[in-house]
Amino acid sequence: MSVGEEVRTEQGKPQQSLGTAAARNLATTTKSVPQMQEISSRWLLRTLPWVDVQGGTYRVNRRLTYAVGDGRITFVKTGDQVEVIPAELGELPALRSYEDEEVLTELARRCRQRDFAPGEVIADFGNQTNEVYLLAHGRVEKVGTGPYGDDAVLGVLADGAYFGDQALLDPEAIWEYTVRADTASTVLILSRQDFEQVAERSDSLRGHLEQLRAIPEQRTNKYGEKEVELAAGHSGEPDIPHTFVDYEARPREYELSIAQTVLRIHSRVADLYNQPMNQTEQQLRLTVEALKERQEHELVNNAEFGLLSNCEYDQRIQPHDGVPGPDDLDELLSRRRGTKLLLAHPRAIAAIGRELNKRGLVPETVDIAGNRIPTWRGVPIYPCNKIPISEARTTSIIAMRTGESEQGVIGLRQSGIPDEIEPSLSVRFMGINEQAIIKYLVTAYYSAAVLVPDALGVLENVEIGRWR
Repeated sequence: MSVGEEVRTEQGKPQQSLGTAAARNLATTTKSVPQMQEISSRWLLRTLPWVDVQGGTYRVNRRLTYAVGDGRITFVKTGDQVEVIPAELGELPALRSYEDEEVLTELARRCRQRDFAPGEVIADFGNQTNEVYLLAHGRVEKVGTGPYGDDAVLGVLADGAYFGDQALLDPEAIWEYTVRADTASTVLILSRQDFEQVAERSDSLRGHLEQLRAIPEQRTNKYGEKEVELAAGHSGEPDIPHTFVDYEARPREYELSIAQTVLRIHSRVADLYNQPMNQTEQQLRLTVEALKERQEHELVNNAEFGLLSNCEYDQRIQPHDGVPGPDDLDELLSRRRGTKLLLAHPRAIAAIGRELNKRGLVPETVDIAGNRIPTWRGVPIYPCNKIPISEARTTSIIAMRTGESEQGVIGLRQSGIPDEIEPSLSVRFMGINEQAIIKYLVTAYYSAAVLVPDALGVLENVEIGRWR
């Protein structure tokens, strides 16, 4: 605009006062602190009881347990062909601790693949058990006879499970239940005849089986722990049994895991641009938030100590109809005493709500830190977006009993580390380089431990995409 030119408004009239665009040059702008979408509620970090660990390691001492072969079997799929990884056959009780790779490879080669349609019977109650079945994909039901003669579902098995393994050790074994495919299922079958043929040609396998049969049967409780001999209800002067409580010889140790990053801030920014907000503080705040998000992700998904990986096989259950119905939640809660909380992806919580609505049920809610949290049987269901959702739109729901005094699940950390800003989280100054960039090392130490197996349970393969 040239000197002396008259300023006009949008309507073409002469401007009679100072405009807002020019006035803003002299005004102070009110700003928000930097925002980020990654921040979630992180209920797992907030509800998990944290135990301080000295020396970076936590050892879980347990009573000696004789339970064997309670893991899952992993398969490899090439096109429509499925093969079992030979070393995974060691999950079968008859092959536990057996490590001859050549023999295991031969056994894996003899497993034949078979597909079953939904509703097809895989094994009949009362028939002789001549084969062990390895479930590569699908879901099957174990069906027995109820007290009034009706069929009763004894359990549901899914990918990685096995059944009929008693055929490898007991030629007289019979099926104590009927196995029926609930969905289209792919199964690998190893017959006792093939197993015996391999054992006849293998001295190592034959010796392993002889050693296994020679081990005296241990008297255990229903949890597989060595039984404590007791006398009760007696009179007179009978001999009182002698006993002791044995411990695991090699208890598991949890080492603290670590999450780290190096935050870099130019000294010019740190010196000059600190009003009205301190740039260093805001950079550290957002970095710490991202670090905590990663920490919660690791507590759920880490292969070594994550909740999903460390749940025992007998504490993993399958939904009877795929969707998370109230019956499935009841089954999940019944597997342990004193369940303190459930963790589920927000979309899984929505699926639970749909199933409850179908039955005319309205879940109660509880106020926790100003948030209305849904509950089932009084147990709060916390949202956790770190629980993964598969491509098939299935996910998991986690149930936990927490606390050291309750023999539950605990978080592990070490307080008092150098330059600590929160327990087990530190920000350490690393100096200034030749480009005048200030560096800070941001570190978090953490882990989680399951004190006894029944403290943690998982409802697996929960469908969240079914709307009818």
